[in-house]
Amino acid sequence: MSVFTRSGAGKLVGAIAITAVSAVLLAGCAGSGSPATTSKAPAEDLTLKIGSVLPQTGSLAFLGPPEEAGVQLAVDEINKAKKGVTIDFTSGDSGDADNKAFETTVPKLQSAGVSAMIGAAASGVTKLFLDSNVDAGIITFSPANTSPDFTDWDDNNLYWRTAPSDLLQGEVLGNLVAEDGHKNIGIIYQNDAYGTGLFGVVKQVFEGTGGKVVAEASYNDGDSSFDAQVSTIMASKPDAIVLITFDQINTIAPLLVNAGADAKNFYLVDGNTKNFGATMPVSLEGAKGTIPGPELAEDFQKRLNDSWTAAGNPPLEDYSYSAESYDAVVLLALAALASGGTTGADMATKLQEVSGGSGDGEKCTSYSDCADIINEGGVADYDGYSGPVTFDDAGDPTEASIGIFQYGADNNYTRIETR
Repeated sequence: MSVFTRSGAGKLVGAIAITAVSAVLLAGCAGSGSPATTSKAPAEDLTLKIGSVLPQTGSLAFLGPPEEAGVQLAVDEINKAKKGVTIDFTSGDSGDADNKAFETTVPKLQSAGVSAMIGAAASGVTKLFLDSNVDAGIITFSPANTSPDFTDWDDNNLYWRTAPSDLLQGEVLGNLVAEDGHKNIGIIYQNDAYGTGLFGVVKQVFEGTGGKVVAEASYNDGDSSFDAQVSTIMASKPDAIVLITFDQINTIAPLLVNAGADAKNFYLVDGNTKNFGATMPVSLEGAKGTIPGPELAEDFQKRLNDSWTAAGNPPLEDYSYSAESYDAVVLLALAALASGGTTGADMATKLQEVSGGSGDGEKCTSYSDCADIINEGGVADYDGYSGPVTFDDAGDPTEASIGIFQYGADNNYTRIETR
């Protein structure tokens, strides 16, 4: 697990500190399997209306199922606990910046009177509706936004996220490429908040190790032809290629391989590291990718799958950002309980506290146990499946992990390291 302190982080990559954390702490982050303690009943039951704006369609649609499964499992378990908060949940599609499904979803949820929206996954999409939610007093809580831009956003304390800024993922990825012995790299990246932010950090970190970015090429979301970008990269003869894309990887990777690139020297990111299997027409064996988040407990994965398939969905193919989505809902419910109110402003006053950001709470690892502490008059400090979270004043998590994955001959990935 990496400890990521965000004071001034948007301006200084060097402020990132990556440290090893003991297995004991990691086990503590994994969530609770302990039975709930007996508590006094809360003074009144609060009904919390939330919605999701997650990618059911578009270039990040592969992330939709694990994120939606995380939200749904948290809603189910909070409602089953009956400890002061009942969640009224409505799901919705964010789409992407190209198909703009969020333009239908967000106004619909606003009209329905939600106090918080879980999403979007893509930083560029969130940017297109965040100000509207701020004006409406609604919390926007993303499980997957990684753009550094949100740290300094004028959000009236109404933007929060459980995913770390790409200052951390970019640091890990840039160092990984260098550690693997590469000296001259090419980078293809998406020209949006996510792609440009991550590109900038990877380039700065890699060149800080003595390496050189010998070619770079961008494209716009919605583009379908990438021949020019591939030609630019291949002309420079890099010894590794970093691909900062969404599902455009499905076209770009085959083009690169057919142009002579060796896929074992590809480096992917959270926007495109997925289990491709037979859907990828070329071999990615040996390629590596990074995804924020710790290795998930088997019990949590089983509960996610059981809840998801019980609703008529196919089994999950991966679990990217499922823990971050689950923890976002739990934190909102705990903030409502701690504040005694369900408006965005009410919960915003307590989100940092229930995450442990105030530094004076009692550790707990489930909604049920944390609710008991709050209902007994105490202060809860929730450590979730995505990590301790521990929000700073900007609503960013100060502690997070980055998983490093490698592709096998079947074009599916395996976690090989966590930093």
